[in-house]
Amino acid sequence: MLYYLFSWLHKSGYHGTRIFQYISFRSAMAFVLALIISVFIGKYFIQYLKKKQIGESIRDLGLAGQNEKAGTPTMGGLIIIAAILIPALLLCDLSNIYIILMIFTTIWLGALGFSDDYIKVFKKNKEGLSPRKKLIGQIILGLLVGATMYFHPDAVISEKKVQKQSLTKVSSTELLQVENQENAHTPKLFDEPHHSSKTTIPFVKNHEMDYSALTRWMGDKSGKWSFLLFIPIIVFIIAAVSNGANLTDGLDGLATGTTASVAVGIAILAYVSGNVIFANYLNIMYIPNIGELVIFISAVIGACIGFYWWNCYPAQVFMGDTGSLTLGGIVAVSCIIIRKELLIPILCGVYLAQSISVIMQVSYFKYTKKRYGEGRRIFLMAPLHHHFQKKGLHESKIVQRFIVVSMILAVLAIVTLKVR
Repeated sequence: MLYYLFSWLHKSGYHGTRIFQYISFRSAMAFVLALIISVFIGKYFIQYLKKKQIGESIRDLGLAGQNEKAGTPTMGGLIIIAAILIPALLLCDLSNIYIILMIFTTIWLGALGFSDDYIKVFKKNKEGLSPRKKLIGQIILGLLVGATMYFHPDAVISEKKVQKQSLTKVSSTELLQVENQENAHTPKLFDEPHHSSKTTIPFVKNHEMDYSALTRWMGDKSGKWSFLLFIPIIVFIIAAVSNGANLTDGLDGLATGTTASVAVGIAILAYVSGNVIFANYLNIMYIPNIGELVIFISAVIGACIGFYWWNCYPAQVFMGDTGSLTLGGIVAVSCIIIRKELLIPILCGVYLAQSISVIMQVSYFKYTKKRYGEGRRIFLMAPLHHHFQKKGLHESKIVQRFIVVSMILAVLAIVTLKVR
C-alpha cells in the first residue's frame, strides 16, 4: 500500500519520496517492521493465548524437561504470519507475480497448519490433521506454483549476450535503474526476458540445467512437454521442505533460528539474481523483477528473529504447525522462484538431515522387525535433534549448534555461485 502511495508522490514531484523506490530501503523497512510486530505485538498475543488457555499438550517421549513445557501457548505461528504479511502488503509491489505467489503460499500453508493446530488444541486430538490431508494441501500448492512458474508470462529470465563484460562499462544511471527497479533490464549485458525452464545447478560450468533436457528422449518436440516433469518436481520440493521444517520444530527456537539463517541466504541469492551487475559478475541468469522478493524475505527474517525472542529456551510460545509448515513452504517456493531449488540440499541441510534421520529410523526399524522379529534403531530417537537430547546434550546447546551449522550451510550455498 505504501509502495503505491510513495510511487504516486514521486510521480507528482514530491522530493525525497524516490528513496522508497529502492529495494535496499524497502527491505530494511520490511525487516524492522516485521521485527517490531513479532516482538511487541507478539507479547500481547501470547498473553491472549494464555488467557484463553490455548496451550500445547505434550506426548511423553521420555525427554529431559519435556513435562515442563505442557501448557505453553501454541499457534504462535500466527504471529510470524502477521509479521510477514503486514510489511509485504505495505511495502511490496502487489502486482508482482512473485509476491502474489509468496503471499498465497503464506496464507495457504498458514491455514493448513492452523487447521492442524486447531484440531490438536480445541478438538483434543493429539494426531491433528491427518498426514494425507496435509499432503493433499501441499500438492495443491505445488501444482499452482509449478504451473505459474512454467506458464505465467511474467515468470521469465534473461541470459547474457556475451560471456564477459567489464563492469566499468555500466553507467551510474544504469546502476540506479537496477537498484530502484524502474528499468531493471539492461540490454547491454543481457538479452530480452523470455520463458525458460532453466534452473541453477551448483558445481558445473555455467551453473545451468534445463528441465527440457530431461525429456529429450520423447523426441524433437519434447521440450513443450517438460512441464510434465517440472511440475511434479516442484510439488515434491514444496512437500519435502515444508515437512522438513515441520520436523525441525521440536526444540525451543530451533525452527525459528535455522529458518532465519536460511532466509538470509535466500535474500542474498535473490538480490544477486535480480541485479544485472552481480548477475554479470557471477555469470548467472538474471531474473527481472525478482528484487521484490528480497523485500518479502527480509520480512521473513525479521519475523523469525522477533519470534525467536519469545521462542528461545525456555519458550514462552510455540509456533505450532501454523508456523513451521508456513516457513518451510516459504523457503521452498522462494528457492523455486529464484531458480535455486537444486541448492536446497545445501541451503536447507538442517531440514534435510532431520527428514533423512526419520526416514532412516522408520525404514530400518520396519526392516529389522520383519527380518529379526524385533525392531532396531539407528538413532536413539528421531528426528535428529532428539538423538542428541538422548545423548545428554542440553536443549539450548543443540539449538545453538544447529543454528551455527545452518549459517555455515547458507554461506556454502552462496559460495557455490563461484565454484565451477
